[in-house]
Formats: sequence, structure tokens, C-alpha cells
Amino acid sequence: MTKLKIKTGDTVRVIAGDHKGQEGKIVKILKDKNKAIVEGVNMVSKHTKPSAQNPQGGISKFEAPIHISNLAFVEGGNTTRVGFRMEGEKKVRFSKKTDKAI
Repeated sequence: MTKLKIKTGDTVRVIAGDHKGQEGKIVKILKDKNKAIVEGVNMVSKHTKPSAQNPQGGISKFEAPIHISNLAFVEGGNTTRVGFRMEGEKKVRFSKKTDKAI
């Protein structure tokens, strides 16, 4: 299991694939699959049959997971890599571009 450098709530930009350039907030991280669900990115349509919960049926749109390697952390409008360091007794994440704690 690798240490993930992004967390739920971080703003990220897609850097590869069909949705390259899109930005959004991370809604959920699927750690076992190394994927994340990003708000408004990688939207897919699913056809649903009418059921008791959804008597109308139809087409529902939702975000599909996207691999973490295709995401870059965004700080101040620019993408940056994330590192870890100790500040006193605390382990903090920091931006490698600006060298500021996140």
C-alpha cells in the first residue's frame, strides 16, 4: 500500500486522459484501488430500469473513479507536487513549488 499524497477535500487537476485540464474537489478516495472520485470530472451515464426506489427509471449521471496518478494537487491556481516533512513534532504536507505547508 503506497502513501497517498492527496486527501478528501483537496482541489486537483486532471493531467492525463480524456478529461485532461479539468479541475475539481476530491469527494472520496478508494485507497485499495488507488483511485479517487473528483467532483464534476469523469462523468458517466448509467441506464437504470424502473424499480421501487426509482419508478421512473431513465439515465442517471455520476462521477466515475479516476486513477490517482492522473491527478495533480492544485495550490493557488498552479499544480504542484506534495511532500512530507516534520515541523517540530508534527508531520505536515508541503508544496514542493512554494515550499509552504498545506
